[in-house]
Amino acid sequence: MTFASPPCADTGLLAPEWGLSKAASETGDHAYLRALLDAEAGLTRAQAALGLAPAEAAAAVTEAAVPDRFGLGSLAARTPDGGNPVIPLVADLTRAVGEEYGPYVHRGATSQDIMDTATMLVAVRTLGLVLADLGRTERALAALAAEHRDTAMPGRTLTQHAVPTTFGLKAAGWRSLVLDAADRATLVRDSLPAQLAGAAGTLAAFQAYGAPDAAALTREYAREVGLAAPALPWHTLRTPIADLAGCLALTAGALGKFAVDVLTLSRTEIGEVSEGSGGGSSAMPHKANPVRSTLLVAAGRRAPQLAATLYGSLAAEDERPAGAWHAEWEPLRDLLRLVGGAASHAAGLAEGLRVHPAAMRRNLDATRGLIVSERLSAALSPVLGRTRAKELLTELARRVHAEDRSLIELLAEQAELQDVDLDDLTDPARCTGFAGALTDRALERH
Repeated sequence: MTFASPPCADTGLLAPEWGLSKAASETGDHAYLRALLDAEAGLTRAQAALGLAPAEAAAAVTEAAVPDRFGLGSLAARTPDGGNPVIPLVADLTRAVGEEYGPYVHRGATSQDIMDTATMLVAVRTLGLVLADLGRTERALAALAAEHRDTAMPGRTLTQHAVPTTFGLKAAGWRSLVLDAADRATLVRDSLPAQLAGAAGTLAAFQAYGAPDAAALTREYAREVGLAAPALPWHTLRTPIADLAGCLALTAGALGKFAVDVLTLSRTEIGEVSEGSGGGSSAMPHKANPVRSTLLVAAGRRAPQLAATLYGSLAAEDERPAGAWHAEWEPLRDLLRLVGGAASHAAGLAEGLRVHPAAMRRNLDATRGLIVSERLSAALSPVLGRTRAKELLTELARRVHAEDRSLIELLAEQAELQDVDLDDLTDPARCTGFAGALTDRALERH
């Protein structure tokens, strides 16, 4: 039996970057409702732990704070009236708790306290998924880097062949970016704070209810919900949001770099790598499109604009802003789910990536030896003098194109080079510099 989704349900139909990912579940409306209820229940438990509320009230609120007991459609319909979903949720939760302990629901807090805390919970839970997938990605890339430490391939600058490099070094570079992203995501996740400020950042209502120490209450609340304890209320001090924006945008960009290189290297005329399982075409049966890479690049292009909105919300006026706080919700959720989906796709891409050394060798030979001209220039300068070496190689490069001959063939005809080991100097696989050592050094990072 199948059930139709409600007309307003977001199923990810137009979001293959994150649709059906675990991150989609952790950032959906149900996940947000769960986080809002966790924030409310944690607040009552924190007050009970400090003797500011009965233990029975904490138990009653926690027992009632079950997402399935609340209608998302009803909450969404009433949200515009107050501008946020906390107001209708508090009313429903208070009724669910009952007359005796209902007054302890949300006591002393303001809507932004609960909304900010819930947002941090959603972010922490989603970042856990992101970090797990980044771990999969870096392990797969480390294996590729080690396996192909000395697999020579063309290095490309400004779209053209430059000098030889190795696929091992390229994979090690991708892994380095993934580790950079993981380091930052871990730091941000572990520092995301609970929010407890009251109406205007003074926690005055909590003092009125008998709290002797604002710091102790904040610490206990943070402990109950599993977040960091902030030094100050941060209603208009949006560093946590900016930190999230930065680490998520960097992660999307890092994975996008990996993907855009795969897209380039998997072009038909290059063919140095391919996705393990390409996607089909609606019109061309022969195609195996690099779909994972495509989705990663799409995520990398969208993320900076989402982050920009979050950075713009740093300029939040007064002790509670009108609009700046509200402007964060959707782009932050979009950014979390986008990066969560991208991390999952990146892990699959890295684990399934196929490397084609024969194509790399073929492409190294595509310029008929000119790819080693830098090394030749350095090696021949002591033999011919710097000026003569440059003049000779410039002339021979012109002749390679004009006469459709190889560079080594033309070099072999030069009487002044009869005593030079041209085979060694012109083999691209022997012209990769310190690529192997750099790869080894990169793989020492954990």
